[in-house]
Amino acid sequence: MEVFSPPRPSAPCDARPAAGASSGPEADPAPVLPRQPRTVRDTGLDARLVTALTVKIMHASGKIPLSLLTGRLRLSVSVVREVLQGLVAEQLAEVAWQGDSDIDVHYQLTAFGLRAAAEYLAESRYIGPAPVTLDTYRSMVEKQSLRQPGAPHVTPAELKATLTEDGIEPAVQELIGAALHSNRPLMLYGPSGSGKTTLARKFARLRQEPVAIPYAVLVNHEIVQIYAPDLHPAPLQPRALEERRSCDARWALCQRPLVHVGAELARDMLELRLDAASGVLRAPPHLLANNGLLVLDDIGRQRVPAAEVLHRCLSALESGTDHVAVPGGASHALPFDVSLVLVTSLAPQAVLDESCMRRVGYRIPVGPLSEAGYRALLRRQCRMRGIEADDDAVDYLINELHRRTRRPLLAAWPHELLGRIADFAEFADHTPRLDVNSVVQAWSSLFGSCAALEPGNLGDAR
Repeated sequence: MEVFSPPRPSAPCDARPAAGASSGPEADPAPVLPRQPRTVRDTGLDARLVTALTVKIMHASGKIPLSLLTGRLRLSVSVVREVLQGLVAEQLAEVAWQGDSDIDVHYQLTAFGLRAAAEYLAESRYIGPAPVTLDTYRSMVEKQSLRQPGAPHVTPAELKATLTEDGIEPAVQELIGAALHSNRPLMLYGPSGSGKTTLARKFARLRQEPVAIPYAVLVNHEIVQIYAPDLHPAPLQPRALEERRSCDARWALCQRPLVHVGAELARDMLELRLDAASGVLRAPPHLLANNGLLVLDDIGRQRVPAAEVLHRCLSALESGTDHVAVPGGASHALPFDVSLVLVTSLAPQAVLDESCMRRVGYRIPVGPLSEAGYRALLRRQCRMRGIEADDDAVDYLINELHRRTRRPLLAAWPHELLGRIADFAEFADHTPRLDVNSVVQAWSSLFGSCAALEPGNLGDAR
């Protein structure tokens, strides 16, 4: 069995976002990243693992500049030189070209090196940044947790600014604020179209300060890819990266992630996944949300029983660890720290047993808007789309269409109706306008004909 040495303690490294980068309200400039490793020992990795990664990248690239090799490994020049010196001494690699400076040098594998590369690729097809150790990753997740003492909390002003366009009543906003402040799991429930999912995703805007995400983690001799560009947006601009040269480049500085999983959730999505094309193990979605927001949508409608998903997530959240399995292999314990939001169109009692009811801190109903809130939302969306709104048409929509058909004032309808008004107008090649005729046409296309659309009623409305 190979033993991997723990990394030597290193001084912290301040990594600050670029000017103008979004870092969230009242957020610290950036997390504290580890110092860049100067030796193979400093990486915390076994020398053979770093050598294998170097050889595989050289095999894939052919003749490769030292600067490009260090960039692909995300390791310092001194670490890569240490590895290359060993490869040259063992006649596995050679200098292919050298310029005027000691940095301007290209390396390539020898025939012996090509055979070694084939052996390394047979063991693992992973070709990418050097991983960090699991202990280092676990420590970073814990340090960046919003549950840590002194972690930033959402303020009433921040919450109001974020939800100002949603028409949510002040009492419900206070309930949401208390739930977010507690950092306990919360549930949003209400009828379809009430805006629950949109609301849940908006919570991510409240915490956008940078966090450190490793490109990959070494887990019991398996390399697990963690960084996902679509889920881990980077707040740093290229110029700011120049300021991070002294930091460990195996970490990406990103905004706190938002991971949204809906009815497509299946049991195998909660485990490690082997990418057939690359041979790389990829972390499941809920672990990619570490130090960020995890939205489990359509609870009770997934292909896996709600109780199974909820008990697993809630237990893992309480322990800070989730056990994920390798396909056809053993399970591994990985850190799990998220802000968990559950979303459902069902009653809480239909999806939560007594144990879950106690552990889900807040269950918040999201229902129809008040008339004032609905009007404000409709007009705000008209302004966003550049659609002029007639007062008579807004009154007709609420007083005639909604009330006569007893359709509640749900947050989804303004967006849907205005989208259809724009579709009809663009097809007819004229400027979209929210008037009685366009409202009736959009309503009819959405819900079908009804008594409220009879000509007599239209004439009265005009």
